[in-house]
Formats: sequence, structure tokens, C-alpha cells
Amino acid sequence: MILRTLKSNSAVNFILFPLVAVIFWLKSLLEPVVYPFYRGETENLLYRPVAQLLQNSAFLQSLASLLLIILMAFLVLQINNRYSFIRVRTMLPAPLFVILIGGFTQLHTLHPVYFATVFYLIAIFRFFSAFGKTKPYTALFDTGIWLGVASLFYFNAIILLPAFLIGAGILTRETRWREFVILITGVFVPFILAFGFAFYTNHLLELLKILELNIVTPNNYLKGNIALQAFLGFLVLFTLLGSVKLLQQYNTKKVSTRKFFTVFFFLFLFSVFSFVFIPATSQEMLMIIAIPATFQISNFFVFLKSRFWGELLFSLLFVIVIALQFFS
Repeated sequence: MILRTLKSNSAVNFILFPLVAVIFWLKSLLEPVVYPFYRGETENLLYRPVAQLLQNSAFLQSLASLLLIILMAFLVLQINNRYSFIRVRTMLPAPLFVILIGGFTQLHTLHPVYFATVFYLIAIFRFFSAFGKTKPYTALFDTGIWLGVASLFYFNAIILLPAFLIGAGILTRETRWREFVILITGVFVPFILAFGFAFYTNHLLELLKILELNIVTPNNYLKGNIALQAFLGFLVLFTLLGSVKLLQQYNTKKVSTRKFFTVFFFLFLFSVFSFVFIPATSQEMLMIIAIPATFQISNFFVFLKSRFWGELLFSLLFVIVIALQFFS
């Protein structure tokens, strides 16, 4: 019953998934806590003013994270509607994204990754518009700009650049060196402006130190968090099921859909790589990983033939996330 309701295209879902978000954030709103940042994590150029504005109110930080999650869910829905990943009319990606993030209870307060993910979603939306174009220069430049802005909130988002470069080769009709240069140039523009501002205000060395801290600082909130590890294991299972379903449908999917999901695979892959290659990466990257996982798992549930197993598995996911609000 839960799955049937949330995957419908009914207008009532525009109320339901924000309501689900409020339910999952209720504990953090009633008992707000501040995220345990490492030194320099809140000092990224674009996040610093936000941190200074809200640093004295844990409640406002939790509220801001809730509002941003709802905004992200709308962006996820907009991407699905615009590019038709799932070839039936459904709103499931939005509530599913909220449910997945709902399980990451330590992220129910403000973190730079929230703003980075918003701009990352905008970058994806713009990036996919390059599909099939012979000269997608504007779309690729805009994508680079948005990814650069995301990285000035949460620097480790820059690891997604290689995935976008690979994606440019997948989406565009004729891949030449210009596409890659334009995308990279777009990413560099926000950084050039940031370094220029830092130089003008005599904070260039400080900015470089902050970027260094955001790479080399050991940071692992996953270790010892048994509840989160168990939840991630459950999500890995769903992701594998979604992968199998996609492989079964591959030849029946439209060319655009196959390419979009291939791009999502590389975005997912490089997000996971960040845990291996960037010491400062920790649970916050799970929010970025959740985006491709959302579309993959949504596709699995929408096209699962057995209503019984669909409702059972989705209800189990929902119950586990509710339990995590109390036991993690």
C-alpha cells in the first residue's frame, strides 16, 4: 500500500514526500545537534557565510537541512520528469530519495554537502540536455559552472569531474576535444573567481590550507556505526537488485535512457572512489551517492512485477529507516 501510493502520479504526493521528510527530521528538530565538523570543514569559501549566520542555532541548522532535502527531492523529480528515466509516470524518485537520506540520521543537520548536492543536481539537469547534440557547448559549460560552485561548498565534490568528462563522451553525438575543455573550463571559472577574491582580500594561503584540510584530514564516521553499516548493506542489496533489473531491461530501454543510466553509473562509481582516495570523505558523501541509487532503485520498484514483493520490500525499507531514528 505504501509503495502503491508513493509511486503513483497523484498530486497528493507533492504533500506526502515533504511530510515524510518532516517525520524523519522530527527528532532532530525537537532535539537539534550540530554536526561534528573537522577543522576547516565549515570554512569552504561559499559555506563560510552560512556557517557564521547559523552557528549559534542548532535548530535553524536542522530546519535548513530539512528544507534543502525537500528542495533536492523536487529537483530529483524534475530530472526524472524532464528526461524520463522511468518510462511510466511516477513520482517515486522524490519520496524514495527522502527515505534514503532519512536513514542517514547523523546528517539531519546542516552540512556543506547539502548545498553542494543542490548544485550537483542542477549540474546533472543541465548536463543531460547535452544528449544527442553535435555542439552542446553551452550545456557542458553550464554543467562545469554548477559543479564548480558545488565544490566551493563541499570541496570533495570535485572528484565527480572525471565522471562528467566520461559522461560527455557518452552523451554527445560527436565527441571532440572541445567538449572536454569547455566542461573543465566551466569548473575552473568559480575557482578562478574564488582564488581571485582570496588574493584580493589577502586570504589566499588560508584558502589553500582549507582546501588541503578538506582532502587530507582523516574522517571516518562510518567506522563503529553498526546501525549505519547495516543500513548501507541493505541499500547495497537494493542497488544490486536495481542493477539486475536494468540489465534485464537494457535492450528495451530507449537509447537516451540507457546513456543516462550509464552516466549515473560513473557518477556513482566516482562517488564511491572518494572513500578510497580522499581521507576526509565520510558519511556526507552518501548524500551524493544516494542520487544515482535513487533512480536505480526507483526503476526496480516501478517495474517489479510482483506487487506483494514490491510492497513487502518497500515497507521493510520504510520501517528500517523509522527504526534508525531511534537506534542510531
